[in-house]
Amino acid sequence: MRKTILPLCFAFVMATASAQTNPPIKLYPKGVPNSKPAPATYVEKNEGNRVGMVTDPTLTPFFPEKGKANGAAIIVCPGGGYSRLAIDHEGWAVAKKFADIGVTAFVLTYRLPSDVIMEDKSIGPLQDAQRSVQLIRQRAKEWGIDTARVGIIGFSAGGHLASTAITHFNKAVIDNKDNINLRPSFGVLLYPVVTFGPEMHRGSKENLIGKTPTPEQIDLYSNEKQVTPATPPTFLVHAQDDKTVPVANSIMFYQAMVKAGVKGELHVYQAGGHGFGLVNKTTKDEWFELCKHWMDANEWLTAAK
Repeated sequence: MRKTILPLCFAFVMATASAQTNPPIKLYPKGVPNSKPAPATYVEKNEGNRVGMVTDPTLTPFFPEKGKANGAAIIVCPGGGYSRLAIDHEGWAVAKKFADIGVTAFVLTYRLPSDVIMEDKSIGPLQDAQRSVQLIRQRAKEWGIDTARVGIIGFSAGGHLASTAITHFNKAVIDNKDNINLRPSFGVLLYPVVTFGPEMHRGSKENLIGKTPTPEQIDLYSNEKQVTPATPPTFLVHAQDDKTVPVANSIMFYQAMVKAGVKGELHVYQAGGHGFGLVNKTTKDEWFELCKHWMDANEWLTAAK
């Protein structure tokens, strides 16, 4: 009996130690900007695979195994309609996959837009995305990261956040007195919410800018309208039969990229629906492998020569 217990205890200790090596990093240790005191009923909910009511946003790092890191980094933005975060299959699982190919990944547990805890809910998530880019570049030397190879990936509403980060970077919504570059080096968008026009995902739109937004607000956060030649290269994946976020969202963004001369790729599967994360069960194809090849072709997986 004793021989059985000791290995089990050792395995438990090692697993716990491993889990504790990369604790979440607070984005704002000195106080969260654009915030109101949260009422007692507004407490972060963590259901294992979903997180909600975030008041203190964090980045959770996933470092590649020793000797495997290539200097690239990526911020992972889970989806959830701007009402929750699908933190497992669109967060942890994705970060682990990137770490496996040498990319240091950071899962962003971002604030969900709320008038209850924010002065301006429309900029809350973007503040957290911009702060993530800023923080990673500030600590790049410590983490062995190349500041020229810091990307962002987002799923569904997290894709809207990522597409906002890659199109709204010229206007800082955080304190940036050191003038850190807030432009991600590249973007990856999975079945993203992009537009707040007719092809919108209504829940994401209403959660971010309310039920009665101005035409200016609708245009500002319809990110296909914000693409410029300065928008970073972007890789998009969507399913034609997506009934939650129409494939037109990705198509419009890609068309805007082509018009602006922005490099990128668009992969549309004939089936797969919405929210498939890493695995579209309707195909043997793996979008992550395609994404890896795209990143490699653009030299984000290799150090500058």
